[in-house]
Amino acid sequence: MQVNHFRCYHPGLPKKIPGTHFARNLVERRTLIYQLVKRDFQQRYVGSVVGWLWGLIHPLVLLLVYTFIFSWCLKTPPPPDAGTDKYSLYLFAGMLPWLLFSETVQRSSGSIVEQANLVTKTMFPSEIVPVSIFLSSMVSHLLTLLLFIVAAGIWTGRVVSPLVALLPVFMLLIGLLAVGIGWIAAALQVYLRDTAQVIVVALTFWMYITPIMIPEDKIPARVHFVLVWNPLAYIVRAYRQILLGHVAPSLGDTVVAAIFGVSAFVIGGLFFRHMKRGFADVL
Repeated sequence: MQVNHFRCYHPGLPKKIPGTHFARNLVERRTLIYQLVKRDFQQRYVGSVVGWLWGLIHPLVLLLVYTFIFSWCLKTPPPPDAGTDKYSLYLFAGMLPWLLFSETVQRSSGSIVEQANLVTKTMFPSEIVPVSIFLSSMVSHLLTLLLFIVAAGIWTGRVVSPLVALLPVFMLLIGLLAVGIGWIAAALQVYLRDTAQVIVVALTFWMYITPIMIPEDKIPARVHFVLVWNPLAYIVRAYRQILLGHVAPSLGDTVVAAIFGVSAFVIGGLFFRHMKRGFADVL
């Protein structure tokens, strides 16, 4: 006699939440993530004369170039509520979160293709690669942040505000946003090899609609929507308020930035989880 087996649905039984296995991989593979972060940071500077100092030289060169253009040539002053009258510090504080975000997204876009040997030959959890890139970039970010705090203290004579303890919250929000977008870019790059180039162009455009070089009060009212819908605008503002203004960011800005970050992380994770099923066939 043939018996038909079927699964009965009971309203009282909890459903499996989509993405729980994906999220569990991120937690359970933390040792592997640490090894990837360590290897990535070492390989970036292998054979280099000055090593990890390049992580400081790059933002300093950008700072000098932008200061020359916007402060010395265009005479752009910091806004009255900037917390400083020194444009270099105003610019540096705004560059810090942007460099962490852009480096994570840009390097993540080609990361799966670059790690094709791992993705195709082993049961490698490829979703951890963009996460490890963010954590590796965090090392350079923390070094640059320390340099800013020291330089600002020497230049202005002001002590470090206890509010810097809030910065990890916004670093986490940058990570959620950057890794979420990085997952989408990395998955698309496997199938569409022009994705990484599109990301470079998109990040260039994104940088100039973020109030990093140009103060928010200089942006025309008719295009003010670029600030409202730009998650980096809220995070850049928060960094400046903490580092320069020595005031806590508003709860509203933090909530909006968190909504953007969590949404990008969840959407990017679900997208990557769906697209990774075909990685081995394409790579």
